[in-house]
Amino acid sequence: MLWGCFAAGGTGALHKIDGIMKQENCVYVLKKHLKTSVRKLKLGCKWVFQMDNDPKPTSNVVAKRLKDNKVKVLEWPSQSPDLIPMENVWAKLKDHVRARRPTNLTQLHQLCQDEWAKIHPTYCGNPVEDCPKHLTQVKQFKGSVTKY
Repeated sequence: MLWGCFAAGGTGALHKIDGIMKQENCVYVLKKHLKTSVRKLKLGCKWVFQMDNDPKPTSNVVAKRLKDNKVKVLEWPSQSPDLIPMENVWAKLKDHVRARRPTNLTQLHQLCQDEWAKIHPTYCGNPVEDCPKHLTQVKQFKGSVTKY
């Protein structure tokens, strides 16, 4: 399993998680990689963290960690459509890694790291810039199906 983050300006950290993702893993990854990625991406202090609604990253332990570190988190309804821009970036990573045909887990991890670093900032910017349009449409259609 991988944890990654990105912003309109490019990719941040990509971290391999061994075993099952637990809330403790999530806290560790955020502690180790979130602020480092914010600095790398030169986000300053005006950024909002968006996560999916998986129970681990939305647990009280993780929420406390984020709150204690003054991380502004985008509120996301639990039954919302999957409009998280990260899905676009994961799809691109998977396509590029699959094309290189890794033959073992070590090679898979290395190729993921290599390809993650190659994702161009302009590719990252598109899903981030499109997000407000998508959210407006979801609101307009009251959570029903949209063209996204």
